[in-house]
Amino acid sequence: MSTSPTSRLFSPIKLRNLDLHNRLVIAPMCQYSAENGNMTDWHLQHLGGLANSGAALVIVEATGVELEGRITHACTALASDDNEAAMKRVLDALRKVGTAKIGIQLGHAGRKASAQRPWEGGNALKTGAWQTKSASAIPFAPGWHVPKAMTIDDIERLKDAFFQATIRAARVGFDLVEIHGAHGYLLNQFLSPLSNTRDDQYGGSRENRCRLLLEVFAVMREAWPSAKPLGVRISAVEWVEGGITLDDSIYLAQALKAIGCDFIDVSSGGNAHNQKIELKPGYQVPFAAAIKKATGLPVMAVGLITEADQAEAILAAEQADMIAIARAALDDPRWGVHAAWRLGVEPPMMPQYARVTPKSWPPAKKYSPALKAAE
Repeated sequence: MSTSPTSRLFSPIKLRNLDLHNRLVIAPMCQYSAENGNMTDWHLQHLGGLANSGAALVIVEATGVELEGRITHACTALASDDNEAAMKRVLDALRKVGTAKIGIQLGHAGRKASAQRPWEGGNALKTGAWQTKSASAIPFAPGWHVPKAMTIDDIERLKDAFFQATIRAARVGFDLVEIHGAHGYLLNQFLSPLSNTRDDQYGGSRENRCRLLLEVFAVMREAWPSAKPLGVRISAVEWVEGGITLDDSIYLAQALKAIGCDFIDVSSGGNAHNQKIELKPGYQVPFAAAIKKATGLPVMAVGLITEADQAEAILAAEQADMIAIARAALDDPRWGVHAAWRLGVEPPMMPQYARVTPKSWPPAKKYSPALKAAE
């Protein structure tokens, strides 16, 4: 077995000055296990395992830039000294126990904040709720809180919250920051005509609806070290008539590129309770491919990518530059190691695990539907 990359998935990529030894990314996954926004021992064991998954990059879950920006009361935040100290404790440990670089996703839940944890129902809180805010006073769905329509002063405070959280992320020592502009959270709410009916400079035209995300990116780029990459996760389409289109997302990606964006993580949906998503293996890959072609930016493809051959085929077809997986890594915390063996590559492993070899692990079945689709 070769010790040098022989596949696209396990070839290196560089974002600014960040060298990644392969193109496999563990996408942010909320754990709903924080206390007052502080990471706990759960995060230590969870992220410690993913740091040894074989992926070159692990992105920490959606983290609120203020406590009111958390999805649930048990989500992480980076808005106080205690939040920062708890996060640094975890990150310092990850440096010692894993092979992956570590990024963080910073965001604000907007009108989807003040919610129950998924296993408690996932609906709007009835007890312990807080006032949510959004582009306009339109609730996410029937039975959800009516958000406050943000004033210009609110928007200025929000931009400062993103700025301060980015400074904290730099002090903690993260390698990369991803801005959460997807899945129906606050920045996505401003982007979408479904949730943004404003008549000021932040609403109406496509240019105006993109304004807040671009301004947030600009202040974060100022706060974030120039050598480290800063990118954005977007919902490329909303799967609802009248929502964000792929053309809108290409426009946004081009505008982000012009102000120094280093990558786009391409997802979809999440802003409309009545969305109709056409689920199938790699269903979001065409959106990533279109944005990559139109902008030349590095893109991450994500969504029902579950097998090594499938990931390899997407990269070989130049539909994306990186592959992000999520639930597949929860199911198999060594997904990247197994994928490397599957593709004939020696995976990065901590010496404590060196006794594990391909002979001790049953190979995955060939993912023929994805390969046929790629062909």
